[in-house]
Amino acid sequence: MPRHAYKRLPVDNDPIYDSFEVAKLINYVMIDGKKNVARKCVYEAIKELAKETPDDPLKLLHKAIGSVQPTVEVRPRRIGGASYLVPVEVRKARKIYLALNWIIDAANARSNKEYRTFTAKLVAEIKDAANGLGAAIAKRQQVEKMAEANKAFSHLKW
Repeated sequence: MPRHAYKRLPVDNDPIYDSFEVAKLINYVMIDGKKNVARKCVYEAIKELAKETPDDPLKLLHKAIGSVQPTVEVRPRRIGGASYLVPVEVRKARKIYLALNWIIDAANARSNKEYRTFTAKLVAEIKDAANGLGAAIAKRQQVEKMAEANKAFSHLKW
């Protein structure tokens, strides 16, 4: 067990759109510390969203995140030599983390034949998530279905 509590570092809002979610998306897209590459991908994706849809691209991103966020997930609890999957409500910070990572994973999993660049994949996945479609939505439904199936163990949470 750690001796000291973990101090969470604050994340500044994105300088261009002044959005916390865009800043987090950039951080989660980033690979090997290459933040400028991640910024370029995310900003291009937002510009593409602005071109392709009449709505505000940030509202579309917020709608996509909101539709992908899970309300409950399962956590393993070890009781008396047996492990139980106990459904637990998801904290706000974890909801954003899961939603953005599921959107990024679903974008990465898309075919290279249809979409050549990661930016195009990200745009397509954000549009699908905002419309209630796509692999990120399927992932959320899978997690919530697992929690519903293990509802009998909800009395074990503490």
